[in-house]
Amino acid sequence: MLLAADHVRLMARYNAWQNAQIMRAVDGVSRAVLTEDHGAFFGSILGTLNHVLWGDRMWLHCFGVEEIRPEGGIEETTTLTPTGAAWSAERFTTDGRIRLWARGLHSIDLTGDLTWFSAVTGAEVSRPRAMCVTHFFNHQTHHRGQVHAMLTRAGLPAPVTDLVFMPEEAL
Repeated sequence: MLLAADHVRLMARYNAWQNAQIMRAVDGVSRAVLTEDHGAFFGSILGTLNHVLWGDRMWLHCFGVEEIRPEGGIEETTTLTPTGAAWSAERFTTDGRIRLWARGLHSIDLTGDLTWFSAVTGAEVSRPRAMCVTHFFNHQTHHRGQVHAMLTRAGLPAPVTDLVFMPEEAL
C-alpha cells in the first residue's frame, strides 16, 4: 500500500477543520445534552468525541509522536473529558500535534511495518505503517459521522463534512 505524505497532511488538515466545526457546534451546549445516550456505540455525543480523542492519542503514541501512552482502555474512553469545553481544549491541542507530525512526514516514513502491543487483542501486532495511518484518519471520520447524526438528532448544528468543500484557508 502506498501512502504519500501530502495525503497525510491533507487528512490532518481535514481532521482539524472537522473538529473545529464540532467545537463550534457544542460550544455552550449543556453537559446533559452532550451526555444523553443516543444509542450509538459509545452512547453520547461527548462519549464518542472522547473516544476519538483517546484513539488519536493512542495512535500518536504508536507512531512515536507521544511518549506517554494514554491511560485506560476502550471502556474508559468515553469519560476522558467531563465537558464540551474540556474536550474542545484537549482536541485543539491534539489536532495541533497531529498537524505538526504530518508536516514533518516524508513519504518514506510511511513505509514498512508498525509493531505495537494491542490491548484489544492482548498481543503484539504488526501491520503496514501506511495501513495504520489510513486507519487513524478513517477511525476519526467514522465516529465523527456518528457524532454528526447525534448532533442532528439533538437539534444542534451539524458540520459540513464533505472534503471537497473544505476551504483552502481552513486552519
